[in-house]
Amino acid sequence: MSTIFALATPPGRGAVAILRLSGPRTDAALTALGAGGLKPRAASLRNLAHDGRAIDQALVLRFPAPNSYTGEDCAELHLHGGRAVVEAGSEALLALGLRPADPGEFTRRAFENGRMDLAQAEAVADLIDAETAAQVSQALGQLDGALSQTYAGFRRDLLTALALIEAEIDFPDEEVPDNLARTAGPVLDVLIADLKAALTDARRGERVREGYRIVLIGETNAGKSSLFNALIAREAAIVTPIAGTTRDVLDADLIIGGYAVTLSDTAGLRDSDDMVEAEGVRRARARAEAADLRLWIRAPDDAEGDAAGFARPGDLLILTKADLGTAAKVDGFETLSVSTATAQGLSALHDWIAARLARDLSGADFPAVTRERHRRRLTEALAAVEIGRTALDVAPEMASDDLRRAADALARVTGAIGVEDILGEVFSTFCIGK
Repeated sequence: MSTIFALATPPGRGAVAILRLSGPRTDAALTALGAGGLKPRAASLRNLAHDGRAIDQALVLRFPAPNSYTGEDCAELHLHGGRAVVEAGSEALLALGLRPADPGEFTRRAFENGRMDLAQAEAVADLIDAETAAQVSQALGQLDGALSQTYAGFRRDLLTALALIEAEIDFPDEEVPDNLARTAGPVLDVLIADLKAALTDARRGERVREGYRIVLIGETNAGKSSLFNALIAREAAIVTPIAGTTRDVLDADLIIGGYAVTLSDTAGLRDSDDMVEAEGVRRARARAEAADLRLWIRAPDDAEGDAAGFARPGDLLILTKADLGTAAKVDGFETLSVSTATAQGLSALHDWIAARLARDLSGADFPAVTRERHRRRLTEALAAVEIGRTALDVAPEMASDDLRRAADALARVTGAIGVEDILGEVFSTFCIGK
């Protein structure tokens, strides 16, 4: 196993730059740099040098295996943040036989050495990328094992069912109850319900992480671009009296109520012989279909038009240009009146969106899905469990294979499940082979 190093702080000029080391030659490298004999997990001030050339006076910390981030011998060199100092430290480590770490290699080694599971490793990346309070909270919960505990619960139910089936199939001569495999049915029924509930809730965790998608839809000159600029507090979209000014989808990322939002301005929905505008309308319709929330924009003189066909129950109808009059309300839609010219209703709109985000994205339970990868594996597991449940009433030995496929799907999320876990459940539950 090679020993790696990397800059753990942002590149560029700064007060402090941290070079992180991990691997079997860590202690030898520290000794060669003049920082040998360090107490574990205690910062020591040392004059670092290599081949007679001074590098820096730095704080050095040593983390012996296995009690380190990666589970290997690790160290940190807290250097002054000048580029020349960092380059000198890096060159010395290269000369000592260490190599630059690949992207994510420290966390990968932590996973490989059992310091965290795959879901926790993903949480490290999410925490680094977090830009909102909700993203931080979700990433910290996942790093702390909340998502892994959810999958562990699914896993326990699956192992219980497998234990009941395997007990009857593999130990027919032992003293086990008749039709024991059939008793796995209620366990699988509960598991199927839990997996379905997790998949139904999948959008919540993904949207917290990736951003909630809000799309402005409406007729031409309804005031979409003006409202878009008002919500993001800058003039990003061109606003003119000419119908069809907006030709493409314009996105902006913002934070509302502690949640990440991607707000999209779109072309006015109408039929057009202009090829460019027609493509813009097509993209607007596609974006509206995929949105989490549509804000249906109507000006005082607008008929319902094409936009009415894309609005969904739960979307918000916004009557714009309120200083010039009010468009008719539409049954079944909550409505707000706004004016970007006078700022009327903008605060109320912001509060409405914040409340909607809290309703859609907050929850008492930690989401079982924070990435599309998790959703795919849950879908695979659910399909296999449902097939196994059907097979259980026909041939229990066939159900066992399906449940193992479900176990494999779940294992890909958090890390490991194997036959020994199933046998362990069998022996601990039924005392077979005593």
